Amino acid sequence: MRHLLLITLILLFQNSNSQNHNEAPNFIFILADDQGWNGTSVNMIDENNLSKSDFYETPNIERIAAQGMIFSNAYASAPVCAPSRYSIQFGKTPARLQMIRVGMNTEHINHGSELTIPKQLKKINPNYNTAHFGKWGMDSNPKTLGYNESDGATKNKDGVFNWNSNKLQWSNNIDDDPKKIFSVTERSINFIEKNNKNKTPFFLQISHYAIHSDILARKKTFQKFKNKKPGEIHNNIGLAAMTFDLDESVGLILDKIEELGLKENTYIIYSSDNGSVPIIIPKKYYEKSYNYPLKRGKWDATEGGVRVPFIMSGPNIKSNIYSNTPISFSDLLPTIIDLAGGKKLSDKSLDGGSFKKILQQQSKRVKRNIEGIIFHVPYENKIALERAHSAILIDSMKLIKFYDNLEIRLFDIKNDISENYDLSKNKLKKLAKHFEKKLDNYLKNVNAPKWQKGITWKEKSLKNINSYH
Repeated sequence: MRHLLLITLILLFQNSNSQNHNEAPNFIFILADDQGWNGTSVNMIDENNLSKSDFYETPNIERIAAQGMIFSNAYASAPVCAPSRYSIQFGKTPARLQMIRVGMNTEHINHGSELTIPKQLKKINPNYNTAHFGKWGMDSNPKTLGYNESDGATKNKDGVFNWNSNKLQWSNNIDDDPKKIFSVTERSINFIEKNNKNKTPFFLQISHYAIHSDILARKKTFQKFKNKKPGEIHNNIGLAAMTFDLDESVGLILDKIEELGLKENTYIIYSSDNGSVPIIIPKKYYEKSYNYPLKRGKWDATEGGVRVPFIMSGPNIKSNIYSNTPISFSDLLPTIIDLAGGKKLSDKSLDGGSFKKILQQQSKRVKRNIEGIIFHVPYENKIALERAHSAILIDSMKLIKFYDNLEIRLFDIKNDISENYDLSKNKLKKLAKHFEKKLDNYLKNVNAPKWQKGITWKEKSLKNINSYH
C-alpha cells in the first residue's frame, strides 16, 4: 500500500512539473531609449571593463544578467528610434518596411498586418493578454497591432521633451517621476498582477522614455551621483542619475515577478532602441563619444549608433553566460513566437530569425531568410556624419557604404570594435566588393528608399520618391 501511495505521489509530482513546464510562458520586454551599449554596469563583453559604464550604476540590470544570457553583439535595426520600433513589432528591416527615419510618412505600411508580436502570440494561444506601456513612437495605435492595453500612440513629448530648446533638453532637472519612469512601471505592475490573478499568459512591452532627453532625475539620485567621482567616458551627473532611476524601476518589475512566483515561467528581455547620443549636443567635436570604444553614436550606423545592450533571462536559459552571435531587433518576433511554442514563421517577408537555440546553447547561428544584418540610413543628418549610408554585417565583418561618393569601408569588428582600420583597400578588397553586392541586391530586392541629395523623407507619400526599382 505504501509503495502504491509513493508511486501515486511521484506520478502526481511529475505531472505537475510537466504542466508547469508546458505552461505558456510570459514575456516582459523592457526597452530603454537612447541607452548605449556600454550604458549599464554590466560588462557586455566578458571581463572587458570598456564594455560597461565607468560611472553609471545599474544593479538591477545586473540581476537580469546574473540570471541569463548577455548578447555581446546585439543590434538595434536603426540608429534612431522609430525605424527600430517598427522592426521590433514586424520582424523586418527598416529598409524593407521603407521606414528609415523619424518623422517620415508611413501611409504605405500595413499597420493592421497579422504579422506582429501580439497577433502571432494570440494565434498560438488566444488567452495571451498583451500590453504596451510608455513610448510607442510609431504612426499607429498599439491596438491596431494587437495590444489589448496601452498608453496609446505616445511619443517623446509624452515623456517630457523640449525638442526646440537644447538648453532645456540638456540641463539637469529634478522630478519625482523623471521621464514618467515610475508611473509607467506602476501601470506595468498592475497589468502583471491582473494577469497573475486571472492566470492568463502575457506579453508586456515597457518602453521607457528614459534616458532620452530631457535630462530628469529624482533629487536623492542626483545627489548620489553629484557626490561620486565621474568617469572618463561617462561624466554627466544627470544621465547617471536618470540611468539609476530607470534601473530602480527594473528592480520593481523583477521583485514583483519573484513575489508572484512567476520567475520560472517568465522571459525578461532588456535592451535599448538605439545607441546613446555621442555627446551632449550641440557640441559637434569630441575625442571620445559616450559609446567609446564604439565609434560615434545615435544617428549613424557605426557601432556606437546601432550596437545596444541586450540581456535575456527565463526558462531554460543558464545563468551569467555570454553569446557572441550577432542578433538584431528583426529577430525578436520569430524568437518570441518560437519560445511561446508556435511553429517557426516561414513568411518570406521576415528578415529576422529565431535565436531560441542560441539561448539554449544548442547553436551559435541564427537562420534567417537573408544573409546578415542590414542597416539603411539613406539621408544626410547634420547632427551626425551628414553622409547618407548603409551597412551590412555578416558574422564579424561589417561593410559601410556611403552614397555621396560610393565609398566603401570594411571592418573586422571582432578585432577592431572601434572601426578604425578599413580593410577594403588591401587583401580583402574582393570580400568588400562581395559584401557591397550583397547589400545592393538586398536593398534593390526590397525596394528600399534610395538616397537622393537633399531629400528629407518627410513627403506626404513615397510615390514620387526614388527607390531601388
